[in-house]
Amino acid sequence: MDSLTAELALPGLEKATVTQPAEGHWIERGTHKRLMVFAGRSHPDLANAIAQQLGLELGDVVLDTFKNGETYCRYEESIRGADVFLVQTGCIPVDAYLMELMFMVQAAKLASAKRITAVVPLFPYARQDRKAKPREPISARLVADMIQLAGADRVLTMDLHAGQIQGFFTIPVDHMTALQLFATHFRDLGLTGEDVVAVAPDAGRAKHAVRFAEMIEASFAIMHKMRVSADLVEVTEVTGKVRGKRAIVGDDVSTTGATLIAGARALKEHGATEVNVFVTHALLSDEALEQIAASEIDRIVVTDTIPVDLRKRPENMTVLSVSGLLAEAIMNVFADDSVSAIFGGENQLF
Repeated sequence: MDSLTAELALPGLEKATVTQPAEGHWIERGTHKRLMVFAGRSHPDLANAIAQQLGLELGDVVLDTFKNGETYCRYEESIRGADVFLVQTGCIPVDAYLMELMFMVQAAKLASAKRITAVVPLFPYARQDRKAKPREPISARLVADMIQLAGADRVLTMDLHAGQIQGFFTIPVDHMTALQLFATHFRDLGLTGEDVVAVAPDAGRAKHAVRFAEMIEASFAIMHKMRVSADLVEVTEVTGKVRGKRAIVGDDVSTTGATLIAGARALKEHGATEVNVFVTHALLSDEALEQIAASEIDRIVVTDTIPVDLRKRPENMTVLSVSGLLAEAIMNVFADDSVSAIFGGENQLF
């Protein structure tokens, strides 16, 4: 077929002839996008809840561990050209689940997925984000490099321990927060107003506590702590008015509960009438749960970014699901809409 030509007039120049493809030399297809969600073995309950929120079923993927400890991964359906979301959180055993995520990402890449998003509610090694002592690795940076090298196109995570982790990536990172989820919960309980104080457990969480105080229209205080050992914390001072008030202490992650227990004790000593605690990532052992149940913490609220054994949960613990937030974020990423709009632009907390 003959080529089609068109005349293009350029300012200050003579008319130029632009050659366009001849008819029959191309195929036009409308936009065809597929959203598929696959789950690793770290938190199937959360992945199923996300899929239910989205109105779809989880994709079929085989994940197995050989007798020598190696992980095997294979997608049992075509994902070519699909927008793939892989749900895997950083709970115990962290290293095994991290490698499983790497294999899922690379398998999706080799299977020609159009875009791969690693949905990691709890980012593993997030607390190892700098060299605190000589000859230490920056483990969070290494994990970021691994995820990118495996072939992920973007990462969706929640309540990072440090904002600088976002800078470890050269791919987009959608950072979400459970702060509004907690604020809504405590407001529903009537914990709002002048007789409530939002307390930062340490200086690093001060900005988050101020933001939370604004959300529930409360005052603000901060605790100063000294870590005696890995499992022992002493609160040396409380700055701010807490006497006669109901305190709410918030943290991003807790493993031993030592900071929360010591903080609750100090707040009660300073005259707080009630101590409530919220933690996004509750990596609490059975022993820690028992200590929290026997402590001066009146109420603890956590999310399900990691699995929570309901049989071992203390009576004063409430679990909020983040599946709705994650599902909405996944849909916005798929539709190329804003993720920060979900939080009204209030998800940059650092």
